[in-house]
Amino acid sequence: MEWKPEPEGLRQILTLLKESQSPDTVTQRAVQQKLEELNKYPDFNNYLIFVLTKLVSEEEPTRSLSGLILKNNVKAHYNNFLPEVAEFIKRECLSAVGDPSPLIRATVGIIITTIASKGELTSWPELLPALCHMLDSQDYNVCEGAFGALQKICEDTAEVLDCDELNRPLNVLIPKFLQFFRHSSPKIRCHAIACVNYFIMGRTQALMLHIDSFIENLFHLAADEDPDVRKNVCHALVLLLEVRLDRLIPHLPNIIEYMLIRTQDAEEGVALEACEFWLSLAEQNVCREVLGPRLPALLPVLVRGMRYSEMDVILLRGDRDDDADDAEPDRESDIRPRFHKPRSHTIKHNAGAGDSNMSGGGESDEEDDGGAEGDDGSLSDWNLRKCSAAALDVLANVFGADLLPVLFPILKETLFHNNWIIKESGILALGAVADGCMGGMVPHLPDLVPYLVCCLSERKALVRSITCWTLCRYSHWIVSQSHDQYLRPVMTELLKRVLDNNKRVQEAACSAFATLEEEACTELVPYLGHILQTLVYAFGRYQHKNLLILYDAIGTLADSVGHHLNKPEYINLLMPPLITKWNVLKDEDKDLFPLLECLSSVATALQSGFLPYCEPVFRRCVSLIEQTLNQNIANSQSPEQFEAPDKDFMIVALDLLSGLAEGLDGHIDHLVHNSNLMQLLYQCMGDPMPEVRQSSFALLGDLTKACFQHVHLYIPEFLTILGMNLNPELISVCNNATWAIGEISIKLGPETSKYIPLVLGHLVDIINRPNTPKTLLENTGKCTSLRNIRDNDEKDSAFRGICQMIQINPGGVVTDFLYFCDAIASWSHPKDDLKEMFTKILHGFKNQVGEENWRRFTDQLPVQLSSRLSAMCDI
Repeated sequence: MEWKPEPEGLRQILTLLKESQSPDTVTQRAVQQKLEELNKYPDFNNYLIFVLTKLVSEEEPTRSLSGLILKNNVKAHYNNFLPEVAEFIKRECLSAVGDPSPLIRATVGIIITTIASKGELTSWPELLPALCHMLDSQDYNVCEGAFGALQKICEDTAEVLDCDELNRPLNVLIPKFLQFFRHSSPKIRCHAIACVNYFIMGRTQALMLHIDSFIENLFHLAADEDPDVRKNVCHALVLLLEVRLDRLIPHLPNIIEYMLIRTQDAEEGVALEACEFWLSLAEQNVCREVLGPRLPALLPVLVRGMRYSEMDVILLRGDRDDDADDAEPDRESDIRPRFHKPRSHTIKHNAGAGDSNMSGGGESDEEDDGGAEGDDGSLSDWNLRKCSAAALDVLANVFGADLLPVLFPILKETLFHNNWIIKESGILALGAVADGCMGGMVPHLPDLVPYLVCCLSERKALVRSITCWTLCRYSHWIVSQSHDQYLRPVMTELLKRVLDNNKRVQEAACSAFATLEEEACTELVPYLGHILQTLVYAFGRYQHKNLLILYDAIGTLADSVGHHLNKPEYINLLMPPLITKWNVLKDEDKDLFPLLECLSSVATALQSGFLPYCEPVFRRCVSLIEQTLNQNIANSQSPEQFEAPDKDFMIVALDLLSGLAEGLDGHIDHLVHNSNLMQLLYQCMGDPMPEVRQSSFALLGDLTKACFQHVHLYIPEFLTILGMNLNPELISVCNNATWAIGEISIKLGPETSKYIPLVLGHLVDIINRPNTPKTLLENTGKCTSLRNIRDNDEKDSAFRGICQMIQINPGGVVTDFLYFCDAIASWSHPKDDLKEMFTKILHGFKNQVGEENWRRFTDQLPVQLSSRLSAMCDI
């Protein structure tokens, strides 16, 4: 018997569908509740598909809505559908694939895909053959509907379509799709290319067999009149460049010419897709060779693509001269989510010792400085401007100074243009090439930097904001020059922009100033008073979004100047506004994250100067950790009743406590004594989330240095957990665990011996593992890494350890003695007793091997190394 709806049931459902389109939230909630109740009736979904596919008397939006509710039900409850209901829905879908209405066709396609993605391709064997057959229909609607459904299936279940279980349907589908590249309808051509594009990245065998035919068909469509077809052609070529460069090589000169035209396409979507090609090409080894001759054609196109569009200018209010927008409250949607970077313990390197990145090392040890995107923060979507700037950035890295002879005439024309939009794009281009062309730019910076400083006073806010960004890209050079000529004027003008009336300029200036702080470090000490007055004044002016960036600028300043901040006049300026914010924010407010990060840096820098503020801060951090742990336990015991906590609260609190321990040293003793911090720390160290463990090991190391008596009680438990975390797959966790073990060993002294079996095997594995990250080797203490580190306490303890090992087993170092000598020579001023250890070992060796062998050994040393050793150890 064919299922038929009952008139009353149908009427009820139609009423509901109409009500659910009401803007009133109360009505919507009531509808939601009724829909949930109706799900208890087995044939409710039959009604929904019936309204979608058969009830042509109803309006299309109502029918489509019925289909979307069905799609959600399929997603949530499909496995509980009665077999006859599932069959009815499948049958109806296939019958309605060619509905005259594009909206209904698309909705049917979505339902088909949702059923297919439930693993149903295997139990719906007639689906693909039926859709494939419909492609040949003379009825356009049927062909387009079938293609629409197939495109969604290809997007959602690409891997499944290439499996043996289904007899590899792609072997039939791909040749079929290729036939439609030359169809008379642009919509069908578009579907056909899009379907094939989903299989490029996976190097699907069925596609690789037809790759030449695919490429030939793409070339045929290169100048298609339909923008969506052109966009899909560009996308295919970008993907092929990554996957089958070998097949494109003979055609590359033509493809480059084609992409040059498409990057200037009147449709921004096409131009953006084509612009991605330059980003991809820059990663290929052939880039220099094939693109070099075409740079004069490409660079003007990229710089033109970096202009704000008319629409951007309207959205960014860039055409207004009166920019006093800092009184308007921020919208929450303007504020991007922030990601806290947990504390990592790495060792300060010798300048020029091969590692310029002195960041606190996250998992990748790479800082993201935003690349060459410019700073239109609120337009955070990827667009042609950002893509063009990013392309110029990567090409500058490929071609280096060779890019500049082509770029300079363009810069001359744009930087001094009367039209501010063109001038702004020139300033962005100047910033984009900073990273790759720095060497070639240096001779021109004495003119360019003062020019940029003048641009900071431009009338248009968007010019002022991009200038902040471009200047910060050259901050390394600025800091290394005469202060009076460059650093002081740049800093003075940037600080004025920090107090700009325009919020976008404030944001750009504050971010740029933070970058300058990182480069300048203690060079800023003479200007601290002025800097702090400005940043503190900004507290009273900034809206929500920029406040978060201001916290970062203050934290970075503290990291950069360290203990120089510990002066009563600076503390009295800085701490009141920070503590006021701290008191206003509630425990569950996410704005605590950046404030806690900022305070962590400030506490470390101020040292004893932070004492008057430390107790309430310490208490609140402990309370945040405890609340998060309790919420986590409640959630794991009854997840339906309690939400999972945001563990970032716990991570930033652990990091701030680390800052307090490091800054206040022994002064933190009584605070730890009067709290349950050690028990909470033990729980955090066992947390499944790596970032929580990473921060808890950092805190453990800092507490070990500051108040070891509290750590001592838990040593067996702590060292067991640390030993279990020496897994180099999680670099930062392993790094901090290794560092904490080192700090504990120093305090424990000989007592460490009974715990050695817990950790030694893992440490030896790390040292001998290929490609171990540098920071990890430094913390495990290997000679070749330790030679690159500045003299400091951690280097001192590492060398004492090595010397003691050599004294116990001199034979063990014989094969690598040269590396040991090289590492000794890296010391500038070792402590006297350590120097004595070095001398003893070297003389012992000399006596052991005899004068003749010793001379043979020293003859092979570089002259500089030899003279350093003889000066230090009198040998």
